[in-house]
Amino acid sequence: MITILQGTADLAYIIGFALLGAVVAFAWAPLLIRFLYRFHVIKGKKVELAHIGSHAYKAETPVMGGILVIVTIAAITYVFDWSRSFTWVPIGIMIIAALLGAIDDLLSIYGNERRSRKLKHIINLIRIHRLWRMRIWYIVTLPWTAFKRLSVWFGSRTRRGVFVHEKLLLQFIAGSIAAYWIYAKLGPAWHFVYFPFDITWDAGWVIVPIIILTVMFTANAVNIADGMDGMAGGMLVTTFSFLTLLSWINGFGEIAILNAVAVGALVTYTYFNIKPARFMMGDIGSLGLGALLAVNAMAIGEIGSLPFLGFMFYIEALSVIVQVTSKYLFGRKIFAMSPLHHHFEVKGWSEEKTVMRFWVIHFFFVLFGFYLALH
Repeated sequence: MITILQGTADLAYIIGFALLGAVVAFAWAPLLIRFLYRFHVIKGKKVELAHIGSHAYKAETPVMGGILVIVTIAAITYVFDWSRSFTWVPIGIMIIAALLGAIDDLLSIYGNERRSRKLKHIINLIRIHRLWRMRIWYIVTLPWTAFKRLSVWFGSRTRRGVFVHEKLLLQFIAGSIAAYWIYAKLGPAWHFVYFPFDITWDAGWVIVPIIILTVMFTANAVNIADGMDGMAGGMLVTTFSFLTLLSWINGFGEIAILNAVAVGALVTYTYFNIKPARFMMGDIGSLGLGALLAVNAMAIGEIGSLPFLGFMFYIEALSVIVQVTSKYLFGRKIFAMSPLHHHFEVKGWSEEKTVMRFWVIHFFFVLFGFYLALH
């Protein structure tokens, strides 16, 4: 376990920032809600959820409510907790991921439909195109085209917004920034992966792709789990609360304060997001907070604890991967619907029952991860 005493803060002082984050977010939440309703920042009903009656009211619920959390965290950190050594990169990566989410949200609402050529069409152009230069171009870019088409399997049915391959490319850039900061700037101690009971692995340069993939996967996992009122917000409160404690115990005062502010802002967000929600998080919040979670956990040397800190988020993401893989490779579905929370909804669980049980299960595994991290 990495221990850095520089910047260590009193726990009561850190909790004060959680309270500050909640108060600041609550102060301007009504203004944001009024703005989102006034400009009709609404995506409408998802095609795949059209047959679930309990989702009917969501068609008129604004998205991009995650702005409340992102802006509150960034503003308070800049004013009270700005540290070139520990907080400016996590905040920067959070903002990059949030901007990607904002673009996706806005294009999904106000943008035109976008289409990409199918792989079969590109292969046909390689054979028949009259310009040999274009044939060569299509051949050279065929792997990228294949990747784009493969990524479509993991996207929603809408043709608006940012394509999956575009999201992954921009997330790769954000993850690369995090990897460079952790590997090159924080020092050799961060080249190790720390596991419970004093088990360590010297990953060396391999830690770089691990960090990149962790940032990308965690951001998308939180995004996938943001499908029911109160679910993502409530689970993130639990995760960032324990991450705050781990940051404090490990001696990272600045990161602890940053996580505490996130807890406070998320408490306010969840208050307004409990069913019937006044707004939904949107990609701007889920992608930004997922990236922040991954970077902060790795910055304090807790990459080995992330599978527990983000337990239900990762389960949700894995359920989508399993469902898509089984559907396209074997022609059958494993779940009635993915992500996992919709599977239980289709099976007859109410939204409230699903959310509360996910909260409880997530809390247990985060607590278990916290217990392991202390050993």
